[in-house]
Amino acid sequence: MKQAKDPYAALRYPDFRYFITAQFLFTIAILIQEIVISYYLYDKTNDPLTLGLIGLFEAIPYISLALFGGYFADRKDKRTIIQVCYVIIMMCSLLLLWVTHPSAEHGFDLTQQKNFIYLVVFFLGVARGFYGPAWTSLKPFLVAAEHYSNSASWSSQFWQTGSILGPALGGFFYAWLGLTDTLILVIVFFLIAFVFVSRISKKGIQNIEKQGSVVQSLKEGISFVVRNKILFYAILLDMFSVLFGGVVAILPVFAKDILHVGPEGLGIMRAAPGVGAVLTMLGTAYFPPTHKAWRNMLIAVTGFGLATLIFAFSTSFLLSIGALFLTGAFDSISVVIRQTILQVLPPDDMRGRVSSVNGIFVSCSNELGAFESGALTKLIGPIQTVVFGGVMTLVIAATLFVRSKELFAFKLERTPNQ
Repeated sequence: MKQAKDPYAALRYPDFRYFITAQFLFTIAILIQEIVISYYLYDKTNDPLTLGLIGLFEAIPYISLALFGGYFADRKDKRTIIQVCYVIIMMCSLLLLWVTHPSAEHGFDLTQQKNFIYLVVFFLGVARGFYGPAWTSLKPFLVAAEHYSNSASWSSQFWQTGSILGPALGGFFYAWLGLTDTLILVIVFFLIAFVFVSRISKKGIQNIEKQGSVVQSLKEGISFVVRNKILFYAILLDMFSVLFGGVVAILPVFAKDILHVGPEGLGIMRAAPGVGAVLTMLGTAYFPPTHKAWRNMLIAVTGFGLATLIFAFSTSFLLSIGALFLTGAFDSISVVIRQTILQVLPPDDMRGRVSSVNGIFVSCSNELGAFESGALTKLIGPIQTVVFGGVMTLVIAATLFVRSKELFAFKLERTPNQ
């Protein structure tokens, strides 16, 4: 008789519980900070390009440093790298608190204040360049190989739950408490997350003697991703769909100027994709989407594009929330599949570098996508920008469907004997 799968298998590892708790708290904090700073700047400038520049200034250092971050993640203790990055991020939060404090506003004009915020965001990107590869490559060392898919589901659920609470709390805290007190709470969340990270036991560094020079090591990571077609195509599919189809960066424009719902409505809209994602991921713990991974990923990205088009044409707050809910639900399926691929395929001594290559693509989709959305919104308007993104997502899914028929037979599940 076939033994039933344990949907809570990954949660039975203490280090993994510390990991996802820290991830949950960090996600809440970083998204609260992101949403209140974005709304603060847009409220002061009424310029959607400001929203795009926030993403650009974070993406530039991340993309520049992520490969080196992956190299260090494979050679140094991952937990220590994460702790150092947490300290840098908390220092950046303190600087944002200082520059936006009412007493500091009198010493800066608006241009100076914007430029200072962009500089702080740049250093947040620097920290992320090392934090992202270390964090992602640490996860496979926390559970047994046969539980990778389960750990991907639970990790994604905790991240998505944080992505619900973070924006929702950010919008309401901004309206109720003001920017200063909200940023103080952000720093508290970071501190608690730091404590949980510190409880994760140190993991051994794998096969460091096999690694050559920095350049050779980085080339190996890139080559590994390109050679594994399902990994490469999954990353490309996710990158282009979010690069063009993501609407998160310009939600302040819809909240203030189109739907007229203010910061509270912005918080709800920003949280809606996360609600859809968490509810979907609860199902993936019981019914993993990895059985026919590539087929399911293409279906999910197609659904993401269609939901994006619904949001573009919606003039109802409730319908807009529903469309955003669906974007999160469909996106979560592709996230679980891609995260499982990242855990199953790379050897232990290459996880950091492979994670960094993935992180560069993700950063291109998120931060550069934010810049693309902000710049395009300034040129052609917010609705036209979202329509363009939804159509491009469908075109990309159709193109990869035609070019990747052989991947429909790929089996992703991993057993204890593999």
